[in-house]
Amino acid sequence: MSGTTTQPNPSAPLRSWWGWGWESAHPDDAECVAMGSLLPGTLARPLPVPRIADLGIGAPAVQPSASLARLISTDPGDRAAHAMGKAYRDIARALRGRPGRIPDLVAFPTEEREVADLLDWAGEHRVAVVPFGGGSSVVGGVEYRGDRHRAVLSLDLTRMDRVLEVDSEGRAARIQAGTLGPSLENQLRPHGLTLRHFPQSFEFSTLGGWLATRAGGHYATGRTHIDDFVQSLRVVTPAGTAESWRLPASGAGPSPDRMFLGSEGALGIITEAWVRLQARPVHKASASLAFDDFGAALGAVRALAQSDLAPANCRLLDSGEAALAGAARDGSAVLVLGFESADAPVDGRLAQAVDLARSHGGRREPSEAGTDGAPADEAVNAWRSAFLRMPYLRDGLARMGAVAETFETAATWGRVPALVEDVRRTVSEAALKISGHPATVNCRLTHVYPDGAAPYFTVLAAGRPGEEVAFWDELKAVANEVLHRHRATITHHHAVGRDHRPGYDRQRPEPFALALRAAKGALDPHGVLNPGVLLD
Repeated sequence: MSGTTTQPNPSAPLRSWWGWGWESAHPDDAECVAMGSLLPGTLARPLPVPRIADLGIGAPAVQPSASLARLISTDPGDRAAHAMGKAYRDIARALRGRPGRIPDLVAFPTEEREVADLLDWAGEHRVAVVPFGGGSSVVGGVEYRGDRHRAVLSLDLTRMDRVLEVDSEGRAARIQAGTLGPSLENQLRPHGLTLRHFPQSFEFSTLGGWLATRAGGHYATGRTHIDDFVQSLRVVTPAGTAESWRLPASGAGPSPDRMFLGSEGALGIITEAWVRLQARPVHKASASLAFDDFGAALGAVRALAQSDLAPANCRLLDSGEAALAGAARDGSAVLVLGFESADAPVDGRLAQAVDLARSHGGRREPSEAGTDGAPADEAVNAWRSAFLRMPYLRDGLARMGAVAETFETAATWGRVPALVEDVRRTVSEAALKISGHPATVNCRLTHVYPDGAAPYFTVLAAGRPGEEVAFWDELKAVANEVLHRHRATITHHHAVGRDHRPGYDRQRPEPFALALRAAKGALDPHGVLNPGVLLD
């Protein structure tokens, strides 16, 4: 194959091989310089946009068999675009011309039989198989690290991208795993149904990727993770194909789906899933409230999570995060609330939620009516815009030599206040000690539950020129120690990958680790599936 997946259609926008999203959406040099000026210690001018031609990509270490050749690309553009995910450390490595191990081959199967054939060939020839999904991993989940395998094959399922069957009566659909978020929703729209799973990476991630990483969506309460939507899975492994029954619920032993959900391609390749759907919402309402005290705002969010109001959005931004998003400039924390329904107006539930938040010290600024008659909340609109734009701005800051990255966790309510304060203080102090420059550490709550919440941290700091990745790795190690000290999870919705392995190894019970290793040995006897993810 001579084509490249980064541009299958000459008239379509170009995907960036090294950074987030679309090439045309990246900040230009002037915008990068303007952002860098806000962080003392960054570079005077941005690092150049990296070029594939400068990577010196050599010939593949292996050649596919004749029967598989039509599925496989050795094009340098395809190989570079499948070498890494989209974490800060991936962007920084690409900018410095150090992307790591470039896959030898990129495979694009179009049906399940071809996936099985590729796994058989890889096992026979000691070729590591790294499932790619949409390539949006931010934890090292789609790259190969090591030297125990003869070659590396990146497995891209995005040509398996169809909604195969819709059960309108049971509100479920059978969908191929390579279907990207927008395509999935477009195919469900004529049926009046939606999966209603919208991670920040929605535009550039696949159903199979969501399932393999137990991805979290945009919505803050209720069905927050993709797990909650799964009815059954179909998974191809080197030991055979597994397919669970479609059932509304079952008490028949441990769930077979649970073994593959979150397995990150280490146990098998998810090729299809039946997922639960719902009617598309038509009633929507949103509002924001400002708080002078972050602790009081935490109390408001906890009360909302423990009520039966079930807001679709319940994002709490601390003062730094609110300023970064343009939601507040006066040092206030901001709570963004949203409700939606397919059946009935939600204005009453929003009013109840606002009253509850006000009872904890929140204040709602007056707003003018929008075009649909609903209040046009400037803070809500600012947050939505910043939410979608932020990954591109992160890449612009990376070009200025800055560290601009996030990490997330979850803990019970009794631990959340001390955890947030400890992370802010400890990471900021570590940055100053390591680099001589202070770090800004902001926090927001992305998902809330009756028993706890998921804090999401943003770290901004001037990096060490040429050593940006090492600097971030040191800060992340410090942060992970804080999470472990507070018994907070190493990841709430970003998956384990390779970057979270140390924390994951400490978090999981050892008997479970024994069972996981046994499952790996039985399902992947040649050890070719995503080596280094979840276990050695």
